[in-house]
Amino acid sequence: MSNIIKIDDFSDSRLDVYARLSEAQLLNRDNPEDGIFIAESPKVVERALNAGYEPISLLLEEKHVDGEAKEIVKRCGDIPIFTAEFNTLTQLTGFQLTRGVLCAMHRKALPGVEEICENARRIAVLENVMNPTNVGAIIRSAAALNMDAVLLTKECSNPLYRRAIRVSMGTVFQIPWTIMFDVDWQNDGIDIMHRLGFKTASFALTDASVSIKNESLCNEEKLAVILGTEGDGLAQSTIENSDYTVKIPMSHGVDSLNVAAAAAVAFWQLGDNK
Repeated sequence: MSNIIKIDDFSDSRLDVYARLSEAQLLNRDNPEDGIFIAESPKVVERALNAGYEPISLLLEEKHVDGEAKEIVKRCGDIPIFTAEFNTLTQLTGFQLTRGVLCAMHRKALPGVEEICENARRIAVLENVMNPTNVGAIIRSAAALNMDAVLLTKECSNPLYRRAIRVSMGTVFQIPWTIMFDVDWQNDGIDIMHRLGFKTASFALTDASVSIKNESLCNEEKLAVILGTEGDGLAQSTIENSDYTVKIPMSHGVDSLNVAAAAAVAFWQLGDNK
């Protein structure tokens, strides 16, 4: 195959996307239509392709061209496929690759909030969750535990950061999500959820809260489950304007869960099981 290129020059500018560009540079906030992300491992790349993302190039451990990545190589057509031995790839990228496969892909235009919510009954809303590991883990739980979509405030870590994608195991390509760049969440967010027909449930450590098993809460026709940033939690205005404040009961003197763990509990209890 003429598009398979064995790496012999680390300075090749075509490798910048894998070795030298930061996540911010890949995101390309000034020109988001030119944004790129990196999908890692055969399964994750396959899920991205299934979701309609367009590949730019592949970086593979040499043995995977006719091995684990064989079908991906076929699906990607004539794009450049850079190959090397595992140790060379680790030296180039600065870390060990998961299953020896990376794919640079074009980002898509993000859908609007109304589009995301149109046919949804259960929405997860992430307020200022800035750790990409937590964002990836929450999205994986949302996809697995019967949530219909995920909304993120503009301060959240981007779900297509490499680590978020990896932690999500590619479920960022299996559940609808968007970032609310045009929404002033603190002033308008809860009102927008209400206008779209959702009751809102803020998870917060307050005494004025209901059990996660509350019958009215569990039986809401449309519910937005709101989770806050690590450490500070949700803004007070979000809590005060929500229809429910919900606390997960704790034992053994533990006062709280990591936001990703709390999300899994919330989605298991409140996800759309109908």
